[in-house]
Amino acid sequence: MKRLIPILLVFGAFLGSGEWGWSADFQKGLDAYNKKDYATALSEWNSLAEQGSVSAQLNLGMMYAEGKGAPQDDTSSVKWFTLAAERGNAVAQVNLGFMYQYGKGITKNEEKAVRWYRLAAEQGNADAQVHLGLMYRSGKGVVQDPIRSHMWWSIAALQGDHDASERRNYIAKKMTRFQRETSQYLARECVRKKYKGC
Repeated sequence: MKRLIPILLVFGAFLGSGEWGWSADFQKGLDAYNKKDYATALSEWNSLAEQGSVSAQLNLGMMYAEGKGAPQDDTSSVKWFTLAAERGNAVAQVNLGFMYQYGKGITKNEEKAVRWYRLAAEQGNADAQVHLGLMYRSGKGVVQDPIRSHMWWSIAALQGDHDASERRNYIAKKMTRFQRETSQYLARECVRKKYKGC
């Protein structure tokens, strides 16, 4: 089952300290978006994104991915997700990983997908953790490893991700007791290390 791009727009919370000065223009874009005036939202956020607003870059990536305010354009979506992802935005990193995984707007590259998922997972992003579990389960971009798959789904499940919980429980039925215990130990260690180096 494919997990779609998380649809998360930043509603009022600005991720970078430099974005506070843009709040009035960002709010204009947000108001327009909420009124389904996507062309105006796109215009407002485009200007901010060009100036380096990570929130606007993320939102533009989502709008191009969904075809809101402009024709659907995966290449433009990748452009904006990349800019926001390189500045550390976890949602943009997950979305960029998805684009690489499925070759949407960019050449398919599962290793790069794993890289972006991992960066977001290390920030505690449950969607990224679910995606990493999927990659380990299928052996795409990484060596197939049911223990790591179970581990990442366990971590995401701890954050309340129902899909991760179901996936973890399903794969656990196919694992040995030793594999499950190893995965649980690795999950505890990963959480203890705040998701770094897992």
